Amino acid sequence: MARSTLTLSLPADVITKAKILAAQRKTSLSRLFVDCIEDLVTRDEAYQAARRQALAHLKKGFDLGARPISREALHARSGLH
Repeated sequence: MARSTLTLSLPADVITKAKILAAQRKTSLSRLFVDCIEDLVTRDEAYQAARRQALAHLKKGFDLGARPISREALHARSGLH
């Protein structure tokens, strides 16, 4: 995979914490960021796919087994004769 350089401006305390985290995980700061961004992108892609699927299901609708009923039957008042 081709690599490109990216310059970020982050608060100093975030950089310090990220460096510590990378050292604890025995990885580079670049690798730590790559892993985080890849995870974020993967999660977003999964979310978008699930959203598209849910919207397709909603558009199609669900058969709940209900049958049409006439207005008269719906408003019939039994026992009032």
